[in-house]
Amino acid sequence: MVPEHPYWIGGKWRRSAEKVEVINPYNQEPIGITYSASAEDVETALAAAANAFREMRRMPAFRRAEMLHQIAEGLKSRREAVARTITLESGKPIADARAEVNRAVNTFQIASEEAKRIEGEVIPLDLMPGSEGRTGITRRFPIGPIVGISPFNFPLNLVAHKIAPALAAGNTILLKPAPKTPLTALLLAEIIASVGAPDGAVSVFLCGNDLAEKMVLDPRVKMLSFTGSAAVGWMLKEKANKKRVVLELGGNAGVIVHSDADLDYAAQRCAIGGFSYAGQVCISVQRIFVQEQIYRRFSSELIRQVKRLPVGDPLDEKTAMGPMVDLKAAERAERAIQEAVSQGAKILTGGKRSGTLLAPTVLAETTPEMQVNCREVFAPIVTLAPYQKLEEAIARINQSDYGLQAGLFARDIKEIFHAFEELEVGGLIVNDIPTYRIDHMPYGGLKESGVGREGLRYAIEEMTDLKLMALNLK
Repeated sequence: MVPEHPYWIGGKWRRSAEKVEVINPYNQEPIGITYSASAEDVETALAAAANAFREMRRMPAFRRAEMLHQIAEGLKSRREAVARTITLESGKPIADARAEVNRAVNTFQIASEEAKRIEGEVIPLDLMPGSEGRTGITRRFPIGPIVGISPFNFPLNLVAHKIAPALAAGNTILLKPAPKTPLTALLLAEIIASVGAPDGAVSVFLCGNDLAEKMVLDPRVKMLSFTGSAAVGWMLKEKANKKRVVLELGGNAGVIVHSDADLDYAAQRCAIGGFSYAGQVCISVQRIFVQEQIYRRFSSELIRQVKRLPVGDPLDEKTAMGPMVDLKAAERAERAIQEAVSQGAKILTGGKRSGTLLAPTVLAETTPEMQVNCREVFAPIVTLAPYQKLEEAIARINQSDYGLQAGLFARDIKEIFHAFEELEVGGLIVNDIPTYRIDHMPYGGLKESGVGREGLRYAIEEMTDLKLMALNLK
């Protein structure tokens, strides 16, 4: 019998008349049932969040830190069950699912530490005549209820990146997980429910898009933290009007491999960065630019590395790449490959699909206008192109509506700093792939890739108001 999972609102587990079946993307079998919250439930969640904020905003730092530490410990104690749930509902290989649980534990641990050091500063104000004896003091204050909307590809850690900084700052949060992967978030809600958070401090539930939009627009909600598609994110930002908004909207990450790079290492890392979780990562390697004198050698090594990737059952410990999240996504990616080939691209490896499994695909002889280059493919597809001078590669990466992260394999420090200055991205990862992220670093993009930053300290800054008190002590 398929297990049922109620949702968590206002300190209570609830059900509605609208069931949501969660499907394993590898074998299409149902793995669980949850429910979509009703309009009455959403109103209850909003009222509970506003009420709980009165307590959360006055909760001492040590208590917030303790609560976050307990959540981290709860995740540790249920590591294998949570990892298995991630794999079953998302198709993420089990080894990667365990790594995601470890990252989420780290996210809550860092949030626990950051809760204890939300600091202000003392500012001398006596910089001109008439301000003698004046001093300024700054302090950060929580802003109030936050709506967090998270995607399917990291159903635990990207949920953690909404909830952990919100609680650390003294806010409350209503979390809407992805409809394809809600069970992991509900497991996390079980852990949160056990640590004594005020009723309504965290609510986790699915709801229809109309109700999600209503939540975002509700005057009790002070901020939206959204990770997902650019179209939906910018639409919500426009409707949110004067509310604070943080958007992480993905990209088509580029990598530059310069002639002085360690080619074997670069090829190995690009194979991982392009095909981990079937390329369904916002900072997945999508476009690789290789200096022409090393292009053939790099291409051969990359293909060798890609062909070695074990593809199949995500519960198999040896699997490096599992299925795409559903058949629709796999078919969309297959069409993008076929379109590129029809326009002159060459398949170096891959290109074939079996159900939701799409073979790791490397394309050459593409053009910047092809969908596989100019859009976010969110699939196990990588394009290869040669370049002569670094300026050309930088220009090609910048020839994009997106600007999340980029990678650069090079040794010349002058070239590295030049790329750092010129690349239109939120983060440059040197001698590694743009897929690299550790959870306390500032993370976010430019252009269509979003606005604002995640990473615990930086997210806390987004989720707080900075106030100044100017003292006249003369």
